[in-house]
Amino acid sequence: MSPSVSSDSSDSPPLSPKGEAIAADSLDCKTGEAWGHYSVMRHECVAALDLQPGGSYLDATLGAGGHSQAILAADPTVRVVGLDCDGGALAIAQKRLEMYGDRFQPVRSNFSTFEPESHGLPAAGFNGILADLGVSSMQFDTPDRGFSFRHEAPLDMRMDDRQDLTAADIVNTWDETTLANTIYQYGEERLSRRIARTILQRRPWHSTTELAYAISGCVPGKYRHGRIHPATRTFQALRIAVNGELEVLEKFLERSPQWLAPGGRIVGISFHSLEDRILKHRLKDNSLLKVITKKPLYPTEEEVRENGRSRSAKLRIAYRLGDV
Repeated sequence: MSPSVSSDSSDSPPLSPKGEAIAADSLDCKTGEAWGHYSVMRHECVAALDLQPGGSYLDATLGAGGHSQAILAADPTVRVVGLDCDGGALAIAQKRLEMYGDRFQPVRSNFSTFEPESHGLPAAGFNGILADLGVSSMQFDTPDRGFSFRHEAPLDMRMDDRQDLTAADIVNTWDETTLANTIYQYGEERLSRRIARTILQRRPWHSTTELAYAISGCVPGKYRHGRIHPATRTFQALRIAVNGELEVLEKFLERSPQWLAPGGRIVGISFHSLEDRILKHRLKDNSLLKVITKKPLYPTEEEVRENGRSRSAKLRIAYRLGDV
């Protein structure tokens, strides 16, 4: 959910690698991993949460359930509530984690609108909260979701298919100035005005591939042969706008410290500068929290070799001060 993406994933914006597109019945429940599924910085996340016997933990970005499984497997006495607004991801995670019985509680919800009390949970009862930000690999690698232009697909990009706004709505109805500002702000794309002008001149747009092809054709030749595909930043911007990702993150970081018990930890993993800037400053500025990581933690070289999408991950930790 960035110029830092290297050439071996040239059409991939910085993403939250929670898993590949897999069927629920392909899960290896013995090892807890699905073929091709990676939970970024899994061991570091479990260590960062500092699991307490009998503790309650919130996986705010459940995905295929890899992080939740690592937490549940690490201590047989802890419980996990897993949130995801993506119904398909929730179904896969439920299948994966059914072996843990009532120690795992799935909830279909955006993490910014989650209300613990409405699910029978105490207002400040979590001993730890984990948020692996951005779009998941599972979403990115499912062609018909429209997050990637590696495959022809509708311009959708919704993480939650219950919402109305799609990427097609944005490119086909927004005015040029708003579109250019969105591409510049959310994609950090310096050619945003040129790209927005091309989008307006040639609309309507229907597929990911036709849009990516047009963007590639409207930029200078030198730009087309850079480290990343020239449409990468625009697609990132559209995805962030469709899902309101930065606004949702702001709201989550404002509300979630109140869900922690004293001493409880919040762990966040970001994948591009926009997310990381918000995560860094909101953890630092919240009066309920004390930051543990003055500098972020990074994945090991071994993990990056095994999962190239983890290379841009940054992990930050804070804990809740005082009494509730």
